Amino acid sequence: MAKDCQYCGTSVFIPEQGALVLNPKHINQAGKEPSLPLNHESPEAKVYIYRSKEELRLALVDWFEASTPDYWIHILNTESSQSFPISIRHLYERLQYPELADLIHSGLFQSHLQPIVDMKHNRVHGYESLLRTKDLSVPPGELFSYASRSGLQSMLDQKARRTAVRAKSEHLNAGDKIFINFLPSTIYVPEFCLKHTFQIVKEFNIDPEDLVFEVVETEKIDDVEHLKSILETYKASGMKVALDDVGSGYSTLEMLSLLQPDYLKIDRSYIQNCHSDVNNQAFLFDVMERAKHLNIHVLAEGIELQEEWEWLQQLGVDFGQGYYIGKPQAVPEKELILP
Repeated sequence: MAKDCQYCGTSVFIPEQGALVLNPKHINQAGKEPSLPLNHESPEAKVYIYRSKEELRLALVDWFEASTPDYWIHILNTESSQSFPISIRHLYERLQYPELADLIHSGLFQSHLQPIVDMKHNRVHGYESLLRTKDLSVPPGELFSYASRSGLQSMLDQKARRTAVRAKSEHLNAGDKIFINFLPSTIYVPEFCLKHTFQIVKEFNIDPEDLVFEVVETEKIDDVEHLKSILETYKASGMKVALDDVGSGYSTLEMLSLLQPDYLKIDRSYIQNCHSDVNNQAFLFDVMERAKHLNIHVLAEGIELQEEWEWLQQLGVDFGQGYYIGKPQAVPEKELILP
């Protein structure tokens, strides 16, 4: 197991009974101690015992909300002497909302598939996988927000990838692409962390050529070289990669030459009213010119109007996605009525 696995949350276990191991320096900085029995004290560590998760939760509510400490501690399983690093903030969120933590651990998800169309030949090229809970009880935005606050992003990302690959095997034909979002921040060491993905692909007997992994647009990437190594690891395994929401966030046109994605997805804001907005048209002309030079496929997402569809077709955009074409569904229609 890589040393980073515990820090990304995929191996952290909160025992029913155990102990918190804290650095005395951090306690002094917080200005308050947790209201738990002190079991051991030394210059290097203070150990507090808890007898139930509810006792731990109540202590953390009082402690966290009073001082909002935001540093890493260790949870000690006193029965096995195993310890797990976790931040106070992440522990607080997991104990406050255990039903959401259990949902992510269980992996009870399904993929809703939204069609992506080859605009030059008016045929389905593939589908984007959008994660949903099986009973649709938790909105995706709430789920991903909680995963971020609780440090369970990496686990949710892994579950989402598995759900998407399973949906591909159950609902799509060979040759149909499936676009799968991923969070670069959850991949510490690409060669190690992505083994999980490659094992899933093998388990479901999917052709790697049918998989397109796209960078989630909500993440701002500061380490471009790290992102490049992730994309190269995917491509070395025969998979395709995409940059999402080009034109917003970090996915600027200047990165295209460096990252060499197979696809670039244009931000919805540039697609809206593209048939009449001259500023959007100027941006799209620029994107098409650069993409053609670098041999990158262009995908316009968020197409909602017939006028947008027709203008983008005339421009020569490769692929389209949006409510005008089709909405996400758990089971995609066998025959898509194209515009």
